[in-house]
Amino acid sequence: MTITTLTSREFNQDVSKAKREALNGPVFITDRGQPAHVLLSIEEYQKISDKETSIVDLLAMPDAAEIEFEAPKLGKELYRPADLS
Repeated sequence: MTITTLTSREFNQDVSKAKREALNGPVFITDRGQPAHVLLSIEEYQKISDKETSIVDLLAMPDAAEIEFEAPKLGKELYRPADLS
């Protein structure tokens, strides 16, 4: 996997190059020297966005009963009466 970095100007001047490079790995597009966008091929995007495990699946895990969890105590009131004076 190759990571390519292009400035916004380079990207605007040669979009085809950016698309070709995205087939080999992510293309970071910078704005004023800072990463602003990432161009990915659709295959790479689908790999990272197609998460089949949902929070419901995770909570329904058979081993979940063995996980120790103690919620922290809330140290203040949940609400405060409004001062209407």
